[in-house]
Amino acid sequence: METAGLTEDRQALVPRAVGDFAAGTMGGWAQVVVGHPFDTIKVRMQTQPSPPIYRGGMDCLRATLKTEGAAGLYRGVTSPLAGIGFCNAVVFAANGYMLRLFQANSSEPLTIGQKAIAGGLAGGVMSFLNCPVELLKVKLQTQPAASPGYKPYTGVFNCGVRTFQERGITGLYRGLGITILRDIPSFWGYFGAYEALKCAFVYRRTGVVDGSRSNGIEQFLAGGFAGISAWLTAYPQDVIKSRVQMNYKYKSATAAAQALFQETRGGNWRVLFRGFGPTILRAFPANAATFMAYEWTIKTLGM
Repeated sequence: METAGLTEDRQALVPRAVGDFAAGTMGGWAQVVVGHPFDTIKVRMQTQPSPPIYRGGMDCLRATLKTEGAAGLYRGVTSPLAGIGFCNAVVFAANGYMLRLFQANSSEPLTIGQKAIAGGLAGGVMSFLNCPVELLKVKLQTQPAASPGYKPYTGVFNCGVRTFQERGITGLYRGLGITILRDIPSFWGYFGAYEALKCAFVYRRTGVVDGSRSNGIEQFLAGGFAGISAWLTAYPQDVIKSRVQMNYKYKSATAAAQALFQETRGGNWRVLFRGFGPTILRAFPANAATFMAYEWTIKTLGM
């Protein structure tokens, strides 16, 4: 009987874990395709010098299209396509694992709070994969189109190899601390908001609090608003992270934050929200696409 029970547990656990991984990959790819142009504008707004080059997100968009064409909006896209799909797979798989750990000790349905905590823990796991992927993306997005004496990166592999040769493994993990401080609250809000909104939408439609009964429209809306929620809890950390990864003159995230405030001659807090507009514009469609792709894959796999 014990052997049979163990076999049943494995049969239930392994397919779900594999399904979470596969569905997370699909969600990550959907997120990159939809959201990368917005992300490029965000990073360029975050890392511009003082006084700023761009007057706002639309000005940055016009300048990018004028000098680089539409391809400029997808500069550095290879890194997130190769990495974010995998990272997203890991975070969804880690989230599923955390949920199963919580559920293992209780016969009651998990609360929204427990699901949010599971998401935050999964975000901490993802930071270790996310950091080098985003570092390469930031480097590619912010390198000058043409500069005398500068040898541009030819792609994500070239960028990664040169970074490793010049800085070692610590160079690829530059900004890890601030990435962790960004990702834990971000994914706490991300998964927590998604589950809460699904339940709210289903309750309004059926009178029953059960997020598993959500339909495609409800998943689309919940995913979009969950993306906004994730950034509201983490955007200042992301600004500092981008500057740390882009410029080696900063010895730490604290030094980058101090320099950022000094540039404003008085510490204007709004500097921590540079590029916020493009980010929020991106957050809804990119994350709506993420969860739609995730839920579709889970359903297709019969889970």
